[in-house]
Amino acid sequence: MSRIGKKAIEIPKGVEVAINNHNIIIKGKFGSLEKTIVNPNVTIHQEENKLILHRLNETKTTKAYHGLMRALMQNMVQGVNEKFSKNLIAEGVGYKFQLESNLLIVNVGYTHPINFQIPDDIMIKIESPTKISISGIDKEKVGFLASQIRATRPPEPYKGKGVMYEGEKILRKAGKTGK
Repeated sequence: MSRIGKKAIEIPKGVEVAINNHNIIIKGKFGSLEKTIVNPNVTIHQEENKLILHRLNETKTTKAYHGLMRALMQNMVQGVNEKFSKNLIAEGVGYKFQLESNLLIVNVGYTHPINFQIPDDIMIKIESPTKISISGIDKEKVGFLASQIRATRPPEPYKGKGVMYEGEKILRKAGKTGK
């Protein structure tokens, strides 16, 4: 049995779960998320304050989907109860972030600034001109937006310039050695 899939999901106080056939709606203090279980071989049941996923057969794809759906449900429960957050740092001369209404402007050494449209369910907070915090209830959307912003100028190994996650370790390389 899948090690992740067989664990029960604890439902904290203040979080409501509604199961309708293969449709799950989870509501909490920060909002609500909805997910549909596509594979009919995985079922979900609620017992008191726990969600338990069961699979109906032992095929390889069903086992993989079982663990995936359990992880997605856990992320939904955690997101509506306490938001997910990612911090990005711009390291380099002239690298900075700006926020104008629902538009994030990223200046990372190109001849033009790069604009990102901020979705309604994601909040971006500028802590300093070189550091931003992205938060929201959907872990997938928060991580995807953070990865898109980081992809504009990934950190390079020689000087360490670029956009990086907070706490990310950059493996540094030695440059050319002079005479």
